[in-house]
Amino acid sequence: MAVCAMASIRVLGGKLFFDFRYRDVRCREYTVLSDTSENRSKLAKVLKKITANIEKGTFTYRLYFPQSKLAERFDPKLSDMAAAMPYATAAPSYVTATPTFSIFAEQWFVEMSIGWRRSYKATVRQILDSRLVPHFGETTVGSIRREHILTFRSELAKAKGRKEALLSPRRINAIVLVLCQVLNEAADRFDFVTPTLRIKPLKCKKTDIRPFNLGEVRKIIAEVRADFRNYYTVRFFTGLRTGEVDGLKWKYVDFERRIILIRETFTWKEEDYTKNDASQRDVQMSGPVYDALKSQFEATGKISEFVFCNQDGRPLDVNNVAKRVWYPLLRYLKLEPRNPYQSRHTAATLWLAAGENPQWIARQLGHASSEMLFKVYARFVPNLTRQDGSAFERLLMQPVPLPSIDTSIKQIPSDSQINKESHSG
Repeated sequence: MAVCAMASIRVLGGKLFFDFRYRDVRCREYTVLSDTSENRSKLAKVLKKITANIEKGTFTYRLYFPQSKLAERFDPKLSDMAAAMPYATAAPSYVTATPTFSIFAEQWFVEMSIGWRRSYKATVRQILDSRLVPHFGETTVGSIRREHILTFRSELAKAKGRKEALLSPRRINAIVLVLCQVLNEAADRFDFVTPTLRIKPLKCKKTDIRPFNLGEVRKIIAEVRADFRNYYTVRFFTGLRTGEVDGLKWKYVDFERRIILIRETFTWKEEDYTKNDASQRDVQMSGPVYDALKSQFEATGKISEFVFCNQDGRPLDVNNVAKRVWYPLLRYLKLEPRNPYQSRHTAATLWLAAGENPQWIARQLGHASSEMLFKVYARFVPNLTRQDGSAFERLLMQPVPLPSIDTSIKQIPSDSQINKESHSG
């Protein structure tokens, strides 16, 4: 797949490599990419830039191949190299030649994403395409240093995200985490010290949960549209995640044993595995949930495999339901706006208020242990169960009986009497 008469992408041992001439020297630079049409296309774009720079006289060998043995031969003056290559160092470490970040990141993504959930896969893809590749794309992975990562992170803190707002520390951490994962894998493969050491995540504000109280829940269920009453009854009294309730199928509803089997989820408009293995669980039906599902079966049991569906029998569109049903209802009831996920937090706090066993609550929510339960809902446990030191306070307020003291005045014995008694003893 020649880019010009003297430059081409070739293959050796199943791996692609660049073959071109620079200053009358034949240059071969090997990559880790397999011989596929997609990889050939990517390398061809890089080679096209190389040949264009060579023709313009602006080509800097180390910019593309910093660990190559030929880079030293073609090195310009350090002052010129620093201006042309911001990631260059005065004394670069000579390790195995490494590919550019864009090339290696793509290979990393293909290899690693096999075991990812679709939602996470889409998130990483978006981070690579919108943030990492535009910044580090043409830089070889072996030449990226710790200071470059820190500089990039500081630039992210000034960048804008959705609705022209600055990126949050949580979002910045997510972007840098993907960058570090790519570089750590590259360091393992090409035997260089990873530049991600000692890079700690930014501190994030703890997000407070805002569950509804039982009175508010009853008001919501009473006033919501009739075709969504069963839906919100199940959400509020089971603690199911949005994807779990939207992806719930009738085959997982066991009326005889009064349990809901959580085996799948519906996210990003596709059916998927649950969030993790702990999320695979059996949720018990309370009376209101049992009645709601029985009623829902009359409405959708014969038209769709999904419990809650639209007129076409497909799962509900989470964003559409939120915009057309959830938020208008909260405004109508003059309740504080909050996202639908608070229904899950509401179930947890109501169970705690009822005095249910924390281990049982954790299993219902799909937590691996009760540790997460107390971590997330710690401040609601005292307010709801009154196990907050008030019993000790009441104990302190009770009158404490004091020992009786003889306050009568007695005659104090003289010194002679004391001596006489002591001698007689």
